[in-house]
Amino acid sequence: MKKELPPAQREELLHALKTRFEKHMNRHKGLAWAKVQAKLEANAKKLWSLHEMERTGGEPDIVDLDTKKNEFVFVDSSAESPAGRRSVCYDREALDARKEHKPKNSAMNMAADMGIEILTEEHYRELQTLGEFDTKTSSWVKTPFAIRKLGGALFCDRRYDTVFVYHNGAESYYAIRGFRGLLRV
Repeated sequence: MKKELPPAQREELLHALKTRFEKHMNRHKGLAWAKVQAKLEANAKKLWSLHEMERTGGEPDIVDLDTKKNEFVFVDSSAESPAGRRSVCYDREALDARKEHKPKNSAMNMAADMGIEILTEEHYRELQTLGEFDTKTSSWVKTPFAIRKLGGALFCDRRYDTVFVYHNGAESYYAIRGFRGLLRV
């Protein structure tokens, strides 16, 4: 699959990203859009990944600048877990373990196909300092190996003005649970 956007889609995405960037300056104080756009235009593969984040309802926005690596960090900033990434189990192993009523995909597979990382619990908590996310949904987060090898996986949400971390069987899936991603550009 070619991971490059046609010019019209690229321009549409850049416009959406710029509009969101300007609307939520509290997420990236001190950054100038011109620098972001130049970096995006120089990296077609990352732009394709951002398009996938946008297409699936993630509303990606910059939430950090890694000055050591000179990277902008985009995270799904949709109010609820992205609609186009819900009803998925945790990973391929969990998907393969289901004998019936299999979901269409898994969070880890989708993230890899999109060229993004699934949020860690730490990333998720950082995102929650910028607003209130997942007040009606929940999102899988990267699960430590020790938990995953025992069949579990972690997910987070925000209820009662508090971020909660829970566990579930990795093969479970629900209409209100998806995942949020991160992309470094």
